[in-house]
Amino acid sequence: MAVCLMIGATAETKAQFGPQKDMDSKYATELIQPGIVAPDFKMQTPDGKKFQFSKWAKGKTVVLDFWASWCPDCRKDAPEVVRMYQTYHQQGIEFLGVSMDTDVEAWKKSIGQYGIEYPQVSELKKFKETEIAKAYGVKWIPSMVVIGPDGKVALSTVLTYKVDKYLKEKTTGSYTPSKGGERISIDGHHGKLQAILVKPELQAGQQCPMVVFCHGFSGRKDGPLFELICDTLQAHGIASIRFDFNGHGESEGEFKDMTVPNEIEDAKKVVAYVRDLRYVSDIAIVGHSQGGVVAAMTAGQMSKEAGQDAFKAVALMAPAAVLRDDAIRGNTMGKMYNPFDPGEYVELFGGLKLGGDYIRTAFSLPIYETAAYYQGSALIVHGNADRVVPYTYGERFHKIWPKSEFVLQEYYDHGFSQNIYRTTDIVARYLIRQLKN
Repeated sequence: MAVCLMIGATAETKAQFGPQKDMDSKYATELIQPGIVAPDFKMQTPDGKKFQFSKWAKGKTVVLDFWASWCPDCRKDAPEVVRMYQTYHQQGIEFLGVSMDTDVEAWKKSIGQYGIEYPQVSELKKFKETEIAKAYGVKWIPSMVVIGPDGKVALSTVLTYKVDKYLKEKTTGSYTPSKGGERISIDGHHGKLQAILVKPELQAGQQCPMVVFCHGFSGRKDGPLFELICDTLQAHGIASIRFDFNGHGESEGEFKDMTVPNEIEDAKKVVAYVRDLRYVSDIAIVGHSQGGVVAAMTAGQMSKEAGQDAFKAVALMAPAAVLRDDAIRGNTMGKMYNPFDPGEYVELFGGLKLGGDYIRTAFSLPIYETAAYYQGSALIVHGNADRVVPYTYGERFHKIWPKSEFVLQEYYDHGFSQNIYRTTDIVARYLIRQLKN
């Protein structure tokens, strides 16, 4: 899938579109390549039993995990590999740990420490002296190789998220645009807002929770980042509504008239709309990028007005609180301007016109001060390779919300393009946990 499809082609992620060099370009250059028949090997298990790969793996999809107890990066990745095993083994995927340990007791201790349940084998030789490293071109650990039922290599990498994405698409299919839901229109701050409401099958008089989704700068309601979460929520009895802010997508208004404050007003009107639906019980709000700022500030404003937490849960994905600092610097999306006198608008990429009011309001926007009025359950997900919004901006929300969880995804960019399924799973599971208690 094209990255722009995956994240709805939002402007905030344009800086990270296109091929990006990753760790594989440096550490996986000699790893065995897809299409090659996987070499057979014989080793021993931790209890000294003989093991032959070809007999055990015949007709199976197998993930080889090259690691060692003495390897810091392997220890860091171990919980994620265990999670993948627990997720995909029940769907017929086998895992095999290939250890570069020489100390059997240290090897056994790490297996127990990380709760590793899948089979383990080793030559009990130094890494560079092992036959398996030569046969598979392993120059760096951790490394992972996926082998198909035909015995050929399907994927080789040093990055766990690539294996997770491959297995997700293999077991559940790749993303296809969601076409379900009821199309509705809601009065917004600058005209009609177009929205899509998705709900589960309900019996007469039955209620369910509702989640409101807020997209990012120049984005729209459509695309997998929200749709994958909405589909999962529906399957668990939770409704959702995603909408285009004023001046975006199918909604009325002009982009140059959009500001964060009037997007907050849009969000509040959508929340008011769903609160009036008889079948709605609890409400949560979710936002990505600038939508994350809007979601956080909406939660804060409405909580202050109500004198209590206005939402059952809040989830922010790469919240773009940097937008205030960008306005102060006079640099939005690489476009320089005088922040003290921006004029009527600033011309951005693709003919977009950033309104002077957007800059003036962003300049003094009390993002964290307003968000702090909400003190309920929250989740913040950010990537440490986000070059649009550094993860420290997300981390700060975690600090002002004592009941929040902060998930830092290593190597992930602003649109979570490395493995969007992992991010949407994290958010969906959090919402299900909070709303179905």
